[in-house]
Amino acid sequence: MTTINEALRHFELPRLEARLLLSAVTGFSHAELVSFAPDELTAQQWQAFAALAQRRLAGEPVAYLLGEREFYGRPFRVSPAVLIPRPETEHLVDAALHKVGRNRRARVVDLGTGSGAIAVTLALEAPQWQVSAVDLSPAALAVAQHNAANLGASVSFHLGSWLAPLPADAVFDAIVSNPPYIDAQDHHLDEGDVRFEPRMALTDGNDGLDCLREIAAQAPARLVAGGWLLVEHGYDQGAACRALFAAAGLQQVATLPDLAGNDRVTLGCRA
Repeated sequence: MTTINEALRHFELPRLEARLLLSAVTGFSHAELVSFAPDELTAQQWQAFAALAQRRLAGEPVAYLLGEREFYGRPFRVSPAVLIPRPETEHLVDAALHKVGRNRRARVVDLGTGSGAIAVTLALEAPQWQVSAVDLSPAALAVAQHNAANLGASVSFHLGSWLAPLPADAVFDAIVSNPPYIDAQDHHLDEGDVRFEPRMALTDGNDGLDCLREIAAQAPARLVAGGWLLVEHGYDQGAACRALFAAAGLQQVATLPDLAGNDRVTLGCRA
């Protein structure tokens, strides 16, 4: 038999990752794992932990192994059908809440919602908003709908490409999106956790700007006067996004940095 402490040391995993996997298998919190370190695992617990550890050693993301990732302080279900929510995307949420104003009525849509992290968070942080979400993937929408129901968020979901599935006369106070923006030739697509994430949610198969071009071109006609388009993009795409927004006729165009100081969110307003 193997004790909890022995299990944590058995595989060459970072200590935190080993604890997360063992917590999932045993139901113990991190504090309880420490308290019960000399206790033995059951054969079933050991086998389940070993299986997860081997998958992690093969590179599979911890979030997929656990089926969950925290975003904006809330737990979101994730699966290989959706991108894993990342802290950088919280800057997009913050910017939307600031520009639109969380305490007034507004209509907002999240394009390419994936897990629903952005749309669900906006709906919960700004209960007066009418939030919609769009995704091309039925599997991703199913994950997003689960998260909305599980967290008690009121979001209207639509299957399709960008603004196409929404009513033709629908206009919004804000359009937000974290679209595929990685260049298809970027070596990071073949490294780390990204290898296991849905490729269509990571890259447009071209230079990483195709989806941003399409959204920037479509958005002005679907924004109310004074409405905002806000997108997340790569660290080196700020200038390109500002040019796209300006070419689309948006005003007050600016790029906001993430905590690392990298360009991360570009926004612009319809006059």
